[in-house]
Amino acid sequence: MSGDVIVTITLNAALHVAYTTGDTMPDPGAEGITPVSRPAYRAGGRGVTVARVLRAFGHDVLAAGLAGGASGELIVQDLARSGVPTAFTLIRGESRRFFRFSGPGSPTQRFSEPGPYITTEELGRFAADYRRLMAGAAAVVLCGSLPDGLDADTYGSLVTYAVEAGVPVILDAGGDELKYAVGHGPDLVVAESSAGPGDPAELGATLVRLGAGAAAVAAGDVVSAVAADGGWTARVETPPAQGTAAARGALVAGLVPGQLLGWSWPDRLRHALALAAGGAGTWTREPGDAVERDRVDLAAYERLLDAVRVEPSSSRYFKG
Repeated sequence: MSGDVIVTITLNAALHVAYTTGDTMPDPGAEGITPVSRPAYRAGGRGVTVARVLRAFGHDVLAAGLAGGASGELIVQDLARSGVPTAFTLIRGESRRFFRFSGPGSPTQRFSEPGPYITTEELGRFAADYRRLMAGAAAVVLCGSLPDGLDADTYGSLVTYAVEAGVPVILDAGGDELKYAVGHGPDLVVAESSAGPGDPAELGATLVRLGAGAAAVAAGDVVSAVAADGGWTARVETPPAQGTAAARGALVAGLVPGQLLGWSWPDRLRHALALAAGGAGTWTREPGDAVERDRVDLAAYERLLDAVRVEPSSSRYFKG
């Protein structure tokens, strides 16, 4: 692996399985089976989405993490069809699946399975694989939820391994996972502001004070970025109906190049929001689509670049 490869880590990878039903669903009391199409498969998990977006935009990537069972095999196969190299550590359990049933005569239904349980032995094998990957990585992106069996401080250990190897770390997490990891010194934290009156910029400043090199906090269609030398707020004027919240993976992916290449924060935010708002293609919003493959909608991306407005935030968060 060359030193310019961006490694994305998805510890709770998922397989999205999509079915199309007939025009109508049978009556609940009727004896019969509802016919559906053959399944369409799509590898998922936020780290997987980050890898897809980066790959579609021309970056060298490697998707890694944990995957197991028949679902894990389909995850690897789908990423291969998208041109994304993989280095998943194999586990005994079955990777989780998300099911979507949709048809013209009925509302879309979604179902999800719990994630697999990760044993101590499997975690040890992954840790060894991870350390080897850090030896040739340009950056590592740690994303998403943790499966059962992993402690909340797992990301903290992974951040430390990368920092010791001199690899920049982009961490996309929340809850206890973020709480335990931020003090280990990730270069960039991407977080989501919880519903309520709290100021996203204040959360970002808190994350920087706790140890992050910089933070980008999403609150709906607005992203507040905080670094040691200032803060910025970005939004898309007249955003699309689905909003950027539906494309969190594209937002994270959009922040990675600027972190590595030292872009100004306004340029980073314009690039990331333009991708998240639609420039990365609709496939980031509907995993399991059997027709549309990975692509960058350059026309939409360039149009959205001009629609992103970035303004400096209040300086009160950076005093003392």
